Amino acid sequence: MALATATTAAAVSLHPLLTRPACVLRFGRRLTPHLLRATSSASSAPDFNITFAEPAPAKKASSPAPSAQPLVPWIVRGEDRKPRLSTSPPPEVLQAIALAEAEAKKAAKKESLKGQKGAVAAAAASSAGIKTKERKDAPAAPPKFSKAARRFYNENIKEREPQRLAKVLAAAGVASRRTSEELIFQGKVTVNGAVCTSPQTKVDISKDSIYVNGNRISKKLPPKLYFAVNKPKGYICSCGEESKSVVSLFNDYLKGWNKLQPGLPKPRLFTVGRLDVATAGLIIVTNDGEFAQKLAHPSSNVTKEYVVTIDGVVHKKHLIAISEGTKIDGVMCVPDLVEPLAESDTRKTRLKIVVHEGRNHEVRELVQNAGLKVYALKRVRIGRFRLPADLGIGKFVELKQADIKALEGNN
Repeated sequence: MALATATTAAAVSLHPLLTRPACVLRFGRRLTPHLLRATSSASSAPDFNITFAEPAPAKKASSPAPSAQPLVPWIVRGEDRKPRLSTSPPPEVLQAIALAEAEAKKAAKKESLKGQKGAVAAAAASSAGIKTKERKDAPAAPPKFSKAARRFYNENIKEREPQRLAKVLAAAGVASRRTSEELIFQGKVTVNGAVCTSPQTKVDISKDSIYVNGNRISKKLPPKLYFAVNKPKGYICSCGEESKSVVSLFNDYLKGWNKLQPGLPKPRLFTVGRLDVATAGLIIVTNDGEFAQKLAHPSSNVTKEYVVTIDGVVHKKHLIAISEGTKIDGVMCVPDLVEPLAESDTRKTRLKIVVHEGRNHEVRELVQNAGLKVYALKRVRIGRFRLPADLGIGKFVELKQADIKALEGNN
């Protein structure tokens, strides 16, 4: 009892100290909870206003800061051309990286579109019940536009797009493309009132005003024409005004041009390739320079068939010698086919020779190299187009689209 009374007295004496938050004594010692309960129950002293502070929230463990990227030094050359260290790549490297990324995106997009097209084609093929092996050999999809629509575009729209000046002059019938370039270099051509000396200048014949030697070029171009001619012996393949040239066979046709095609300029016709003056037979005449270049160039590999009449008897050794070929202008030329034709006249022999090189005097050189003499030479076929049997010597016939395609193909 005496101990309780002493404890109570001590608690009362400590009253000012107990009013501190969290019951922290001045001396740094905390009052225990059971002691507080004992003093409150045993003493009749007034209630103390004791408040306890809320415990401070525990600090969350902070996440470690991301480590900074290591600095990569670049050795670059300054304006004084001396090497120095830099923290950023040179502009050339940044530009190369940007270009590489752009190319990669472009390639990825292209592959994606290609994959989509392949998936669509595969789905269409599978829905039609086509087997995988058959799909590989399937023909290409039909064109988007019909043949008539494509021809209309080529003849009426494509020709209106800006083209090179030299090409426009040649298509308008002024001169050949090479001669047109010479006229341009000589300052004889004006475009919209200014002298033009560059053949590559793009012009629109329907909008631009073009003069050559003071003469105005028509706003319209002549249509593309294609003829097969049965060339007579003694005529030359020249675009000049010679009386016995292949082009001179069209004099009457061109005289009536204004009645046939009113309002259109006369076309400038020329031969596709050449036949020497002593050779007769099939030759093509046109005003389409691109077509002529494509057909006459050796890289086209278009076959040409000739019938050679030999003065005398041809033996097997002669055929072997012709088949082995000969060198012409340093190039070895070998015929595709050498075959004798049946002949009733025993004094003369006819041979069929097929070549694709198209070099000057090629067939004559092959025959003469075998020790034979050429009596007559006639070309009867170009590609898959054969000289019409009813086409008389010195006559011509206009070709159709099927005939033009046959010229570019081989048997």
